[in-house]
Order: sequence, then structure tokens, then C-alpha cells
Amino acid sequence: MSAPVRSAALKIEWVKITASLGLKGQTAASLLAFKKRNEDARRKVNLLQAQPQNIDFAHYRATLKNQAVVEDIERSFKSFRPVTVDVPKQLKAIEAFEAQAVLNAQATKGKVDAELADLEKTLKNIEEARPFEDLTVDDIAKARPDIDIRTEQMVSKGRWMVPGYKEKFGDLGLM
Repeated sequence: MSAPVRSAALKIEWVKITASLGLKGQTAASLLAFKKRNEDARRKVNLLQAQPQNIDFAHYRATLKNQAVVEDIERSFKSFRPVTVDVPKQLKAIEAFEAQAVLNAQATKGKVDAELADLEKTLKNIEEARPFEDLTVDDIAKARPDIDIRTEQMVSKGRWMVPGYKEKFGDLGLM
């Protein structure tokens, strides 16, 4: 890690980020978990950098009977190249994901606002509705003209009972 990147990473004020963005709940917990992983990784890197990095393969050849294992490990060690990460590319991907997440959140907010407006309208209709006892057949027919049409069709075909009515509501006929 280059010196400017390292110094920038050390200057992050995690508490200010959480407070200034107003993060709460799962987002704040995720940020704190990220901070902990960052600190753990930094601590591990410092420990590994402090350890000697030279391997004495001659010592292992003298100690172990199986020379093929030592040669195989030495060949693997010499051919090993750490993976480099294209940080700007990763940052662009994160920014693109963040932009998409913001767009999705705004779309969801719009849908929720529309649903809330619809629910408020429905609640207002419920609160202003007349009691069921005060409704007449004409009021119901005016509100749902399809009921009148369906009734006319049933009567014209000689049907006087709604299919499934007795099963659902029982026999309400007087004896």
C-alpha cells in the first residue's frame, strides 16, 4: 500500500461518517463491521511485515529426507506472484452500485408514497362511509353496477340463488 493511500486510510473518522450521514440500524452495523475488518486487516499486515520474509530452503533440505517436497515448495514459492487489485476499477464498480442503489431507493420511495396516498384515500372513504344499515339496494347498485347486470342475467335464466351461497353463509330461509 502506498504511503498516501495508507495515510488516507488512517485519517478516516468512522464516528463522523456515521453521524454526518445519519446512518442507523443495519447500515451503521455494516459500517462498524467494515471498520473492524479494516482494523483487523491493518493489524495483520503490520504483523506480517514485521516477520522475516526469507525462507532458508537449504535448512529444510538438510532437515527433511524427502527432497522432492522441498523442491516443490521452493518452486511454488518462487513462482508465486500476489494478486494485484485494480483499486480505481473497484471504486468505479462500487460507485455504480451505489448510484443504482440510490435510484432503486428513490423508485421504491415513489411507490411507497403512491401506496400511502392510496391507503389514505381508502381510509378517508371508510371513515366517511355511511353505516351498512343505512344503505339501500339502489345505493349498492349505483356503487357496483355489475351486481345489477349479474342479477338480471341470473333472473333471465331462471336462477334465483347465487351458487355457493348456502355453503358459505348457510340456509337463512325461514321455516
